[in-house]
Amino acid sequence: MAKKSFEESMNQLEKIVEELEAGNLPLDKALKRFEEGVKLSQSCFEKLDETEKKITRLMQQQDGSARETPFMAESDATDQNSSENE
Repeated sequence: MAKKSFEESMNQLEKIVEELEAGNLPLDKALKRFEEGVKLSQSCFEKLDETEKKITRLMQQQDGSARETPFMAESDATDQNSSENE
């Protein structure tokens, strides 16, 4: 079975969350979907961690030192900009 892309995993995880929040699933099916969601969540975190490590390697300076720049998600940057404007 081929590994899913990050986006595919996130989309499937969102669908599972919607199903569980709706509350219409029988308990055994809800538990199975929850387990699938946990696995997808772990997979997404692993992919994000791998990506962060790859970006760090790519950002290394010629002298071998890494230039660390904090990564801000879009929502974090928006929150920070709005708090700076207050």
